[in-house]
Amino acid sequence: MTAQNSATRTTTVAVSGGGTGSAAPARTGSARSGTLLAALGVTAFSLTFPATAWGLEGFGPWSLVAVRSVLAALVAGAALLVLRIPVPARRHWAGLAVVGGGVVLGFPMLTTLALRTSTTSHAAVVVGLLPLTTAALSALRTGARPSRAFWGAALAGAAVVIAFTVRQSGGALSTGDLFLFGALLVCAAGYTEGGRLAREMPGWQVIGWALVLCLPLAVPVAAVALTSEPVRFTAHSVAGLLWVAIGSQFLGLVAWYRGMAEIGVSRASQIQLAQPLLTLVWSVCLLGEHLSPAAPLAAVGVLVCIAVTQRART
Repeated sequence: MTAQNSATRTTTVAVSGGGTGSAAPARTGSARSGTLLAALGVTAFSLTFPATAWGLEGFGPWSLVAVRSVLAALVAGAALLVLRIPVPARRHWAGLAVVGGGVVLGFPMLTTLALRTSTTSHAAVVVGLLPLTTAALSALRTGARPSRAFWGAALAGAAVVIAFTVRQSGGALSTGDLFLFGALLVCAAGYTEGGRLAREMPGWQVIGWALVLCLPLAVPVAAVALTSEPVRFTAHSVAGLLWVAIGSQFLGLVAWYRGMAEIGVSRASQIQLAQPLLTLVWSVCLLGEHLSPAAPLAAVGVLVCIAVTQRART
């Protein structure tokens, strides 16, 4: 009986570390390392928009997204191969396709198109609504019933974002805003399905296999785009491409999922509240953008609303 109980405890710990992130950390050291890893993931994500703006200085939007996906898939595939990770079961491939379509292809493509006409600070505030969009799709997907306080804060956050985008575009939504709102929906769908899959396999394997699954599509698109769009290899364009491919698309997600597994989903999500504000800081430091008074105020308003949803009963 002792051996059986020990095996049961070992299995429980292994499952908890596989990506659900629901278990509380057993040791202070584990909590500290998990917090650091989650913070590193958020920092990586916050640099995505400035890096994309840099990448667009030398690559067309289709070239940037396709090459980004190819490079990230090669890194992920190498990691899966070296660690000899078995191929997921057939029942997981439909979910992985949703993750790939939303997180690997859809979100990068739509946000890259949006950044051709929108500033990174503007895009950061709009995409700050992503956690709320994900929560709404997750509720529909899983049948969860968040509290009234949760949905009240979600609606307030949506109102702040819509008011900001309409004001910035002179009273009407621009094409860039339509791309950004589309990016919210497809990325939220990818996060929702990825969160479900992360209960059955480690989170980094979810994004890894999703990247590999998109490789047969990304390679021909990259080949066509590179011959159709102008390409200029500059320090900014190459650095931006490498960061969005390896930093944001793969390493950032690896750190994020690992940290989430160590400290829990709710604690990790609190750290992600800083992401829009970090992006605003990067846009000023790296791109020389000048923020209107409405941008930081809108970002703070969105973050307050998201903080309330994180603390409300779900």
